[in-house]
Amino acid sequence: MGVAIRAAGEGDRELVVGLLDAAFQDDPVSRWVFPGDEHRRTTHPRLMAAFTDIVLAEGRVDVTEDGTACALWLPVPDGEHADEEGADGPAELRAEVDPDNERVELIGRLTADIHPAGRAHEYLWMIGVAPEHQGQGLGTALIASVLDRCDREGLCAYLEASSARSRALYEHLGFEPTGPALDLPDGPRMWPMWREPRG
Repeated sequence: MGVAIRAAGEGDRELVVGLLDAAFQDDPVSRWVFPGDEHRRTTHPRLMAAFTDIVLAEGRVDVTEDGTACALWLPVPDGEHADEEGADGPAELRAEVDPDNERVELIGRLTADIHPAGRAHEYLWMIGVAPEHQGQGLGTALIASVLDRCDREGLCAYLEASSARSRALYEHLGFEPTGPALDLPDGPRMWPMWREPRG
């Protein structure tokens, strides 16, 4: 059975923020950025809202028709980096989301440093599936729809896997580790992954 997918618009903002917040509350990287459980519960949604706003303005948000999963994609032109809002993006994000939390800024700077430049690609910034719907193939369907377009258009794709489980899923979809893993200070590992278009 196919999964119906549509492009999200401004009217879907709260749905997307809620999906990302629920999907990433227990993610190793989110737990590192917001180490306190109560602080994470109250502040994490603001970070997901900031990410959603950036991608709604500059990229594409896909959502399943039933509203149980979403994917945030940014197009990166030839020779450019995908940094959120320019050189000061991570600092601005920290000021907006959680001014006293340096890890909000640090994660943006560290991922920007490992992001490949030089070739146009689609950047899968985040993908979130409602916890009660995980393991049903929704994430795979969301990614595959964009990868099919990448293959047709000869475009590469890039992401950072934030867990060993997600890394295995992305490898199944044709992504390969590119460069060394990113070990967050006193925190988890992230894997930059690249996918060449398939003929």
